[in-house]
Amino acid sequence: MSLLERRADTASICPSDAARSAYEGDDDGWRDLMEPVRRAAWRLVEAGEVEVTQAGRPVAKTGARGPIRIRRVRR
Repeated sequence: MSLLERRADTASICPSDAARSAYEGDDDGWRDLMEPVRRAAWRLVEAGEVEVTQAGRPVAKTGARGPIRIRRVRR
């Protein structure tokens, strides 16, 4: 959420942005955090905090295939 708070209200982030931010090493170890980041994103969706999107449109967990983006809920 802190990554989104530092961006414009309409901005989104890639899950890799969150993984890289959380990883403290200099190598590609952040890739191991991708699945935990995606799971966290879906928990935030369930809590009503964010939307997961593909092609700029919100997508359900069951319908998401391929790259996703995360953005704050648009009210």
